[in-house]
Amino acid sequence: MKNMDTPNKILIVDDDRDIRNLLADYLDNNGYSTVTAAEGNAMTAALQNHQIDLVVLDLNLPGDDGLTLCRNLRSKSTLPVIMLTARGEPLDRILGLEMGADDYLPKPFEPRELLARIRSVLRRTQSNVNQHTGEALQKLKFAGWTLDLTARHLISPDGMVVSLSGAEFRMLNIFLEHPNRVLNRDQLLNMTHGRDADPFDRSIDIQISRLRQKLREDARSPQIIKTVRNGGYVLAVTVAVEQDA
Repeated sequence: MKNMDTPNKILIVDDDRDIRNLLADYLDNNGYSTVTAAEGNAMTAALQNHQIDLVVLDLNLPGDDGLTLCRNLRSKSTLPVIMLTARGEPLDRILGLEMGADDYLPKPFEPRELLARIRSVLRRTQSNVNQHTGEALQKLKFAGWTLDLTARHLISPDGMVVSLSGAEFRMLNIFLEHPNRVLNRDQLLNMTHGRDADPFDRSIDIQISRLRQKLREDARSPQIIKTVRNGGYVLAVTVAVEQDA
């Protein structure tokens, strides 16, 4: 388990040396430990050689771009990722979320804004861990599926392990904590992002679409997470809690 006195280690991946150094100096001066990388190979090496707590990943990189690197990372890890986009266009944000990014920040930005995003993502990630500290470890069962709150992954009805991004895990956990209750987009934004909620609510639709895919739902007629016209979304199944000894 991570020593609480050890600063969180942030990996900054950006091909612009000036930006890397600026962000590294700023985050170091604000209580974090930083590692930098200019491209995908250096990012892979850093992840292998350091215990990274969060990745700040630029979209536009030489070789494999940020979207590819995020998708590859997400296929094997729930490590939080904040995506940096050069233009801040909606399409960039949507693609970043589709690849599993936990948050996004359009360039140019003030370093203190990135600092606020990092604190928010790490706070949400840590809260998921602390929520069950000192308690019997729980698994939530629904419609044949199991959400393992410790491993932070899904187990399908046929026993297959399904990895979830941090954002997907939080979203599914919220639905499982509020079964058969209609949640609108504003509520879901507030529950997943709190005070840092972005009015760009398409992110909610993207995350739910990804969850439905992982739950093997028919997009035209989902049975687990249903759409309520002019209302939002509802988890339309019962949830049972299983506690490990």
